[in-house]
Amino acid sequence: MTDLSIIIVSWNVKDLLEECLNSILLNKDGLNVEVFVSDNLSADGTAEMVKAKFPQVIYIQNKSNLGFTKANNRAFVKAQGKYIFFLNPDTVVQPQALSRLVKFMDEHKDCGALGPRLLNADGTLQLSCRTFPTLETQLYTTLFLDVLFPSSKLFGQHLMSFWQHDELKEVDQPMGSALLVRKETLDKVGAFDENIFIWYDEVDLCKRIKQAGLKIFFLPDAQIIHYGGQSFGQWKGIKQSLRGAYIWRKSRNYFFKKHYGFWTVPILILLDMVQLGLILALLFWLIKLIWLAITFVF
Repeated sequence: MTDLSIIIVSWNVKDLLEECLNSILLNKDGLNVEVFVSDNLSADGTAEMVKAKFPQVIYIQNKSNLGFTKANNRAFVKAQGKYIFFLNPDTVVQPQALSRLVKFMDEHKDCGALGPRLLNADGTLQLSCRTFPTLETQLYTTLFLDVLFPSSKLFGQHLMSFWQHDELKEVDQPMGSALLVRKETLDKVGAFDENIFIWYDEVDLCKRIKQAGLKIFFLPDAQIIHYGGQSFGQWKGIKQSLRGAYIWRKSRNYFFKKHYGFWTVPILILLDMVQLGLILALLFWLIKLIWLAITFVF
């Protein structure tokens, strides 16, 4: 029986994907593991690299950029593992991470999903757990209170920035960059919602897992390096940045409409307008201060 199916969605990150796959093979810890790469039509030689260096990997070539949800689901329907590990290609699996995740799931039958401790490239902590977003937490984000007061249990509640991620804890939602889910859980609640292209995909999945009465945990003893944002870091320029902002808000609005009701969407749009107004006001006063400083000097 396959212990673990690892699913990686890749898009033009060949070198990072190679490092990720090597780290998996080095740290299987005796587990029976199958690895899928669902590639969103990369143009950087990803296909050739995987086929040449990792013939044991099940490579799926998508005919277009399907986004995160559809690409993951294409691999999931083929997966045979007891557990499914959704893993970003810009990650490096650390020793014993996989075996500790699987062991915890084996010992906790009420656990539907599990997240490891994520580290930045320099070994520092990467905040990776969230509470489910609400209109209250969106208000704090709109007013930048979560950024100004990250240690506050009130303003920092959504990003859980007040917590050091140093203990076993039941949480709402670990980041989807490294998320282990019991296969029978996915068979019960469904895989990723394909109405979402990317962002809020794991939030929606974790919400459905919780609604099914299962628990979600964070396991600090299992560690994975996550470089972060490498695929979408390729979206450069104002046009691509605006596209990313649009997709993020579209996914957020869909999540709120699905789980809290359509009435929440106009409020979210209003909050976005308030935030835009604040940003423009800050820019205005910054430019004015710079102008006053220049005229004073000269």
